Amino acid sequence: MNFLPIAARELRVAARKRSTYRVRVGGAITAVVLGIGCMVLGSLGGGGATTMGRVLFGILSWLCLAAGLSAGLFFTSDALSEEKREGTLGLLFLTDLRGYDVAAGKLMATSLRGFYALLAVLPIIAVTLLMGGITGAQYGKSCLALVNALVLSLAAGMLISAFSRDSQKALAATLLVMLLLGFGGPITDATTAGLKHARFVPVWSLASPAYVLASASAWGRTPYWQALVINQVVAWSMLLAACIAVPHTWQERGRGSIGISPRTAYWLKYGGRRRRERQRTVLERDPMAWLAARERWQSLGLWVIALIVTGGFVFGLLRHIPIEAWMTWTYIGGFFTLLLYLATASLACRFFVEARRSGLLELLLVSPLNESQIVRGQWRALLRMFGLPVLLLLAVQVTGATLSQVAWLGMTAQTGAAIGAAATNASPAGVVTTTNISGTSNTTLTYSVTVGTSVPAATMATMRRRPHQVLVAVVAAGSAALRTGANLVALIWFGLWMGLTSRSANLATLRTILFVQVIPWFVITFASSIVFAFILGTAFRGPGPPVWAVSWWPLVNALIGTVLATAKDIGFVAWSRKRFCCALRVQATRTPGEGKTPSSKSW
Repeated sequence: MNFLPIAARELRVAARKRSTYRVRVGGAITAVVLGIGCMVLGSLGGGGATTMGRVLFGILSWLCLAAGLSAGLFFTSDALSEEKREGTLGLLFLTDLRGYDVAAGKLMATSLRGFYALLAVLPIIAVTLLMGGITGAQYGKSCLALVNALVLSLAAGMLISAFSRDSQKALAATLLVMLLLGFGGPITDATTAGLKHARFVPVWSLASPAYVLASASAWGRTPYWQALVINQVVAWSMLLAACIAVPHTWQERGRGSIGISPRTAYWLKYGGRRRRERQRTVLERDPMAWLAARERWQSLGLWVIALIVTGGFVFGLLRHIPIEAWMTWTYIGGFFTLLLYLATASLACRFFVEARRSGLLELLLVSPLNESQIVRGQWRALLRMFGLPVLLLLAVQVTGATLSQVAWLGMTAQTGAAIGAAATNASPAGVVTTTNISGTSNTTLTYSVTVGTSVPAATMATMRRRPHQVLVAVVAAGSAALRTGANLVALIWFGLWMGLTSRSANLATLRTILFVQVIPWFVITFASSIVFAFILGTAFRGPGPPVWAVSWWPLVNALIGTVLATAKDIGFVAWSRKRFCCALRVQATRTPGEGKTPSSKSW
């Protein structure tokens, strides 16, 4: 028998798929568009070719790292578990195939698109070598770091898939593993260094693919090769564990993988007798809502995210963290918001994928329920599962974004005071720091920030003198919360349709996140940044933009982004509703990916 026969066959099949070519071309086009946008911003800001090359290299390489770390979530986390659910994995082990044959075959079949996309992007990143700012050694090391992150992510997804049967749980477990591997080590080492008041020493960071990329482009001596070897050892160890576990985990046993009985598993999934009786009252009013929301574990991930964010926010308020710390809330809140988007898209896509696989969708369509009742019941079920945690997250986001905007406005007010003091040859009190304002020329602004001062003590005096700035902060925070709510609605509606038209839940989740959130976010961000840089470059000619322009920019940016994002979300919701009303029954009779769905004009 040939060596790795399944891998050879799966590679031939994957190489002929249209999606392989589309992903490769799409990755190259995305890198070209991002590069053009970065160069346009750099030219409007007056930066040189060396600076633009260094910035473009950093943006493209870190975006590739994020895409590589997420490859395991959507490509391999459901590779083996899908075969288990369909009952085809056990048939493979009736032959002479071994565990490594099956695992390697599924890995090759699902990872070819990711490797092709990365290979298409690497030559575009190499353009930054001609622009200057980086060396050939930095580029070569960064390419190896990106391949390392992709291999590690795919191996982690394969290991989780070997022990899992549910696609949603496999996605969540793979996400948790990648977060721990990518950021757990650097955070642990940074916390240890902060507590000991010592310099940063990479210990746990050596197992982080993010640290490998950071050390690849850093100047000076770094433990790059040591970290790369440790990452590869971790990746191949996980792949070896998956190969060993596959022959022993494909059977459906009477007890779960952690030794719990079927009765306990049923209680954990559906709740006790009282909860089931309460759920039956919903069955009488809306059977679709009961069917979609009867499994109580589905909202557990959202509650965990909501409680972590709320707990961290309350801890920061009680400890009176410094003013500069609240300016990082935008990034922290954005990270947890992205997790919320991912959980929402996954839950929205799951029902129709599972209903099509189990034959439930055909039973629903021959029942007295019409298309509107089916979709409305699914929407109500998602609202019941998401309602309270989403409201809690939005409330925390509004409060945190308000404090972040207050901190930003306080910094700009102190910037103006420092500039005025410098103009009168006076030395302002505090610690003087220099920074470059993005979107301007190479002029350096000097301002005063008192490090370690809490937000109320540092900014309330300024807010009393300028009460309109409080309104600016509140409106900017409220518009961000409105945009988040609109994005969630669009993710739910579009995710329902993707679940109906996709082969797997992970593929439907990937399409929903890309089309509704990721691609529009890049377009809106670059468009608003280019407009702002153009306005500053043409309207304010001088050593730098006025302080009031910088202080009002968060409000303008939030309003523009909210208007564009809301219009985009309305378009996705209207398109998805139209599809459900006109082509639900026709699409249910089609194989996912089989041609195009008839448009509403033919009905």
